[in-house]
Amino acid sequence: MLRPWKLEFEIDKKLDKAVYLQIADTIIGDIQSGRLQSGVALPGSRNLALLLKINRNTVVEAYQVLINEEWVISKERKGIFVSDQLPVLKARFNKNESEDEYKTEINNGLLINFDDGHPDSKIAPVAELARAYRQIFNRKAKWQMMGYSSEHGDLEFRKAISQMLNHQRGMHHNEHDISITRGSQMAMFLTAQSLFSNGDCVIVENPGYQPAWNAFEYAGAKLLPISVDEDGIIVEDITQLLKTNKNIKAIYLTPHRQYPTTVTLSLARRLKLIELSNEYNFTIIEDDYDNEFHFGYRPILPISSFPELKNSVYVGTMSKVVAPALRIGYLVTKNQELLKKIGDLRKIIDVQGDVIMEQAVLQLIKDGAVKKHIKKATIHYKNKRDFVYALLEKHLKNTADFTLPEGGLAFWIVPKVKLNWDIVTNLLLDKNIKIIHPEQFSFNEVVNGFRLSYGSISEEQLEQSIKIIAGIFNDQIPAIGIS
Repeated sequence: MLRPWKLEFEIDKKLDKAVYLQIADTIIGDIQSGRLQSGVALPGSRNLALLLKINRNTVVEAYQVLINEEWVISKERKGIFVSDQLPVLKARFNKNESEDEYKTEINNGLLINFDDGHPDSKIAPVAELARAYRQIFNRKAKWQMMGYSSEHGDLEFRKAISQMLNHQRGMHHNEHDISITRGSQMAMFLTAQSLFSNGDCVIVENPGYQPAWNAFEYAGAKLLPISVDEDGIIVEDITQLLKTNKNIKAIYLTPHRQYPTTVTLSLARRLKLIELSNEYNFTIIEDDYDNEFHFGYRPILPISSFPELKNSVYVGTMSKVVAPALRIGYLVTKNQELLKKIGDLRKIIDVQGDVIMEQAVLQLIKDGAVKKHIKKATIHYKNKRDFVYALLEKHLKNTADFTLPEGGLAFWIVPKVKLNWDIVTNLLLDKNIKIIHPEQFSFNEVVNGFRLSYGSISEEQLEQSIKIIAGIFNDQIPAIGIS
């Protein structure tokens, strides 16, 4: 394939900017000037490395930056091409356009987007998954692949999930306690629709995970928020609530690393919750959304692993383990009546899951690719966490409180002064940085904190954004603080 474009570039070793960023910015400049048109192929990494007389890995890093920022796209076995839809970044607000128009353009081309804790797609075993998918599809007979299977998912895949949960998370389940779903949100929706009726109440953490709240409310349940402190949800408040409300059907928790604050529910509170669940006959819905990435000696075992607990639904996902776009979640319960309702509902809305993908992931589990990836990813994220913690200590220590999380892909940052988050988020948008507005974690009053995720963001972007966030806090706190 002909690649007529040549990079006019000289490395300036006197600059503080890394060489790969110099290359990336030069290519961005050529795209912005129109010298590089959409669809044009860039030189291969080897050829460009030879031309510039540098290590090929430097070129690969430059191309990865361009891919991450969506200036270029990678086509398998073809090469790197300028994107058809290019990012639009504005340095400042044009007074001739509306604020909404401005924010729309910013959101279409954000330089840095702090999501709710997505993994790094660059290290995901996507190639291995694609290879396994093709192999499964090709070697299975048509009559096996094209027919319908169980509404709860492939039996062998469910066996593998049960073995993983039993061996690694201390649980006591078999394949008949498990239903495979298209992501954890479907698991939450199916559980809510099958468990709740109009007038039922569900206790939730505040701050907490609104998509789960939405699923519960859609099923007709009323939310009862309970505050969270450094030891997790405040069980004493739950106890008082149970004495006065007879309609509490369940409690929804993220006990391993509470969302969004990342705190771990203490053992004493776990045991008390189990006691209360058994006494008042409510179900503990446990969302273990990022169990795999733990940096300490060992992760805390799920509440659902305690054999004394009578009523529980455990929700997990494979999306962060294999690939962010992979829509495979699962729910686990010994309540066979509830599981049957979930299966019946699943048949109505979706018939079954992606059996071929389940078989492909199963192959990755069996050949050790998943275990290898988790080990590699844990080291990667631990190093990244330590990098972010050092930046926070340097730039935000005097204006915000934070702790070093034992796992997961995010920090919880609490400013020392209560802020107006409408103003803060708009100031950050003006700097091409997007954070999740704390109202999305809050039940009524907006919580004074934000979730700083680091999994999918490069170290250069993290350093740049944390400096900007610190600058806004340091300069604006007197103006935007609320007394």
